[in-house]
Amino acid sequence: MRVLQIYPKHDYFTGAAMQVTDLARGLAARGHHVVLLTRPNPHWAAACAHTGVVHRVLPMRSGADVASVAGLRRILRDDRIELVHAHKGRGRTLALLAGLLGPRPVLVQNRGVSFSVDRWTRRLYTTRRVHAVVAVCESIRRRLEAAGVPAEKIEVVYSGTDTERFHPGVDGGAIRRELGLDAEHFLITQVGVRSWRGWADVFEAMTRIAPRAERARLLFVGAAPPRLATLGDLARERGLGGRVLVLGSRRDVPQILAASDVVVDASYAGAGITGSIREALACERPVVATAVEGMPELVRDGETGLLVPPRDPAALAAAILGVLADPTRAQGLARAGRKRVEAHFSLRAKLDATEALYRRLLAARRPA
Repeated sequence: MRVLQIYPKHDYFTGAAMQVTDLARGLAARGHHVVLLTRPNPHWAAACAHTGVVHRVLPMRSGADVASVAGLRRILRDDRIELVHAHKGRGRTLALLAGLLGPRPVLVQNRGVSFSVDRWTRRLYTTRRVHAVVAVCESIRRRLEAAGVPAEKIEVVYSGTDTERFHPGVDGGAIRRELGLDAEHFLITQVGVRSWRGWADVFEAMTRIAPRAERARLLFVGAAPPRLATLGDLARERGLGGRVLVLGSRRDVPQILAASDVVVDASYAGAGITGSIREALACERPVVATAVEGMPELVRDGETGLLVPPRDPAALAAAILGVLADPTRAQGLARAGRKRVEAHFSLRAKLDATEALYRRLLAARRPA
C-alpha cells in the first residue's frame, strides 16, 4: 500500500507525535510505501532516517494554507498515494482541499480526544470524502456516534505501546540517583502537566499523603519552563519544598516510569486513554488513574490497577496510600496490566488493526 501520514502540529515529543512516528515506521517495516508529512523540524528527518519512511515537509500553518494545499497536491500525485491518514483536524482539512483539484485518495481521520464535537466538525467527519474515522477508544466512538457520525464509519484502534521499549526489565536506577532518591523513597509520578490532566488534583493529594508517608516524593514530568517555576513556588508555599520534583520534556520516559513506585493520571477531560498509564503498565509499574472516558478500557479497577473518581484528591490520595501499604498486591495488578497491554494495547496490535482497516478501505475503492 502507498500511504501518507499527516501530522500538522509543531511538536514532536508528545504522545500523539510518537504514535504517528511508531505507526509510520511499523508500516514501512511491513513493506508498505509510507510518506510522513510534517512541519519543518530536523527531529522528524532524524526520526525517519534509515527506517524506510519517506519524510516530506510543508508549513501547514492553517487548514486553509494555500501553499500547503498546493504542496500536498503534488505529494499525492508524485508519490502515487492511495490512502491518507490525517492525525489532526488541520491535516484532514488540507487533504480535503487538495482533493478539490487533484487526486482523491482514501481519507482516514484520527480522533484521539474526547472533547465534544461541534456542528462544523461533525460535518467534516460525516462528509463522504472522509472514508473512515479511527477512534482511539470505545468511549470516543460512542461520543462520535452521539454527535451523528455513522457507526459503520468508525473504527476503534487503540493507541499502541512499543513493548520492546517499555518492558519490566527497564532499569530506573539512574533516574532515582538523578533525583536524589534511595530505595526507601516512594516515588509517585505523573507525566503531563496540562490543567485538564489534573496535576493540581495530584498536588492536592500529595498534601494529604505527605503527613502519613514521610518518604513519599511526587514527580511531575513534561512541564514547560513557566510551569517549572510555578510548581516549585507552589511546593514551597504548601510546605512540600524538596518533596515535589519537576522535570521538563524527557526522552528517557521508560526509565522514569521504571523508577516510579506508582504512576498516576488525574485527567478529568480531553484524554482517550492516557499514554503514560499504558506505558507504565507495559513496564509493570502500579497505576492509579481517574475513571474518565476510555481509561476503564485499560485500567480495570482492582484487576490491572486502581480507578478513582475525577476531581477527588482525597480518593486519589487514599488509592496511592493503598499502593504504598500493600506493594505485593499492587505489583500483582501491574503484572496483569502488562498482559492486557500486550494483548490489546501494544504497537503490534495497533499495526495489525490499522493495516486491516487500510486494506478493507482500499479493496472497497478499487474496481473488482
